Amino acid sequence: MTDTATLPDLDTLYDPPAERIQKSVLDHLVDFHRQYLAAATFFCLATGSARGLDASPRGGPPGFVHVLDERHVAFADWPGNNRIESMRNLQDDDRVGMLFLFPGLDIFMRINGRGRVRTAPALLAQLAEGGKVPKTAIVVAIDEVLFHCGKAVNRAGLWKPDALLDRRALPTPGRMVTALAAAGTPVDAAEVAKLDAHYDHAVKHDLYG
Repeated sequence: MTDTATLPDLDTLYDPPAERIQKSVLDHLVDFHRQYLAAATFFCLATGSARGLDASPRGGPPGFVHVLDERHVAFADWPGNNRIESMRNLQDDDRVGMLFLFPGLDIFMRINGRGRVRTAPALLAQLAEGGKVPKTAIVVAIDEVLFHCGKAVNRAGLWKPDALLDRRALPTPGRMVTALAAAGTPVDAAEVAKLDAHYDHAVKHDLYG
């Protein structure tokens, strides 16, 4: 339980946003937003329900998030780990947040709105990729759209070549899965290598199935 007596007064700690920042928050897309969406290849999707919160990565070729009109965007749901937490959440709570990252650029774009899972054949055909038609799509009605400064990108050094991690510096997917399944027993090195090879192939080639 939160002790309200200890909550900080945020209005005394932070200055209010500048007027130009406030005016840049819109409830519809303009040409600037459309240009960035046409180039967008990655965003994180936030959803929630009584079960809790979820954030999941979404990616595709440039323009994989389609502009339906100035107040609606849509994107396909492609196979992942089959937890489908985002879609389950949307059945209970339609609020969504979309945070777009643009490789090499120090700017973000955010869309907050209301999302629904759709299966209309014409929409699914419009969102087809790699010769595949998705099972479902998510259509988002926009409440807010805004650009966000990229200080976090620069603090993280995200796009710097020397910021790339060495794959050997951290446990591989195969090792983690094997160790969790083994529950304390010795890890089978051959099984680790097999799972890693399968993972490396799947994440690069099994994109739509």
